[in-house]
Amino acid sequence: MSTTAHSQAPYYFVPQPSRHPIMTAFGLAMMILGASLWINQISVGRWILLFGLLWWLSVLFAWFRDTTRESEGGLYGRKVDVSYRWSMSWFIFSEVMFFGAFFTALWWARAHSVPELGDLENALLWPDFKAVWPSVAAGNTASPAGTIEPFQTMGPFWLPTINTALLLSSGVTLTIAHHALQAGHRARCIGFMWLTVLLGVTFLCVQGYEYAHAYSELNLTLGSGVYGTTFFMLTGFHGFHVLVGMLMLLFITLRLMSGHFTAQRHFGFEGAAWYWHFVDVVWLGLYVLVYWL
Repeated sequence: MSTTAHSQAPYYFVPQPSRHPIMTAFGLAMMILGASLWINQISVGRWILLFGLLWWLSVLFAWFRDTTRESEGGLYGRKVDVSYRWSMSWFIFSEVMFFGAFFTALWWARAHSVPELGDLENALLWPDFKAVWPSVAAGNTASPAGTIEPFQTMGPFWLPTINTALLLSSGVTLTIAHHALQAGHRARCIGFMWLTVLLGVTFLCVQGYEYAHAYSELNLTLGSGVYGTTFFMLTGFHGFHVLVGMLMLLFITLRLMSGHFTAQRHFGFEGAAWYWHFVDVVWLGLYVLVYWL
């Protein structure tokens, strides 16, 4: 939005009631339902998941389009700009708490639950139980009763390390693009933004291959005890956040190509960049705590 439009904007813009939130919620509900059915080997689940994903993406496109029209129409003044900055800050804080819960679950299982199940008080209940992390076979932390099939754990080499390099590189290219926008070099900014989006897409492809490798060759699934559960919950939710962040960066890139944003006013760009750097930091924690330790 231009500086002139910004100065002429209303004191505070209140949008009309929107159908987008409820439609987004419906799409996400279909995705969760489909994924749950698919995981439980109900074939229709994959199609429900696909339907929910396409629905969700279409709603996001419409929602972003409406917001862009409002911004470029000069409806967003300084008060809206400040509210967006606070909103994005609190949103990222909520995401910190979200991942903090899963990291805490991983720590609690490793530092408390598994050792306590292997102490003397539980020796009579599970005399053959071995309190070892990570669990790799029935009789260890996976299942003393033998109900969990043996599996292999996922190490840091090479796919997770490749993905780490991809995300760190994307953070660098995004920062270069931001500095280029601030300097008024729009073509350079757009080029590095496309490179950032490409790195994000490549990350998702590598993670998809990693999951296929885990299921087909390592027998590592969501049912592989607490190790499998925490592994897929942490990496899976992070992958979903990478998808969301990549879509945000894609829309920002398309807006840049349409002539949106200026060197002075580009919070849409900054907000997406904040989110992407947050995703980078979370992955570094995952890389160390899940793959190395």
